[in-house]
Amino acid sequence: MAACGLHDAGLSVSVVNPAQVRAFATGMGVRTKNDMVDSHVLARFAMHAQPMRWSPPAPEARILQALMARREALAQDLQRERNRHEKAEITAPTALVLHSILETIEFLERHLASLQREIDDHIAAHPGLKANLMLLQSIPAVGPQVGRTLLAIMHARHFDSAEQLAAYLGLVPVQRQSGSSIQGPSRLSKAGPPKVRATLYMAAVVAKRYNPHIKALCERLAARGKSTMSILGAAMRKLVHLCFGVLKTRQPYRANYVAIA
Repeated sequence: MAACGLHDAGLSVSVVNPAQVRAFATGMGVRTKNDMVDSHVLARFAMHAQPMRWSPPAPEARILQALMARREALAQDLQRERNRHEKAEITAPTALVLHSILETIEFLERHLASLQREIDDHIAAHPGLKANLMLLQSIPAVGPQVGRTLLAIMHARHFDSAEQLAAYLGLVPVQRQSGSSIQGPSRLSKAGPPKVRATLYMAAVVAKRYNPHIKALCERLAARGKSTMSILGAAMRKLVHLCFGVLKTRQPYRANYVAIA
């Protein structure tokens, strides 16, 4: 990672959302994109926004993040091959094609299982990661995959608050309102990694039924006439707040602890 190399060389580094820099450039009226223009825009952005200095995560967190990214890539490849197999069964191609697809699926399944063991072994070998995963999984609806995903994110970046974490994941509501002419419904910002949001969405569906805090929240929002998607967005956000809360307090989830998150 370039940021790590620059930091190790003794330079002050800030890591910012590229979309923010692009929006800043648009606001400056910049339409051209080349190295010289980009460097000028970045310098102006740094002077104006004064972004926080970035420090690299611990080595074990970097390794976990890399392993999780590789796992996600393999899972996507496996799903694509399964889709091809499903289509091939309908279109009935040659036996060689079917055999090739099945061989690839078998290889990816083995490789994915092996990588998952490496991830679990890596977490088990580092007490801090292991303890935090146990805290996360104490929350109803946070299973192994959700726990590992959030563990990698929360160890790779520094978040001062649950709101910062929710904003990074794109779970904060964005209003579309201007005078009386624009009265659009609120929606999630979706500024963060979409795959993580997809994982949290499935967890929120479960939490809506089995997590006491989130179930109560969803019932209150439903009574106020909120839409299903709005309720699930709030459930995802609350789940992230609970995850941040158990790591901050170093206490496992308790259904009767109303002050958590």
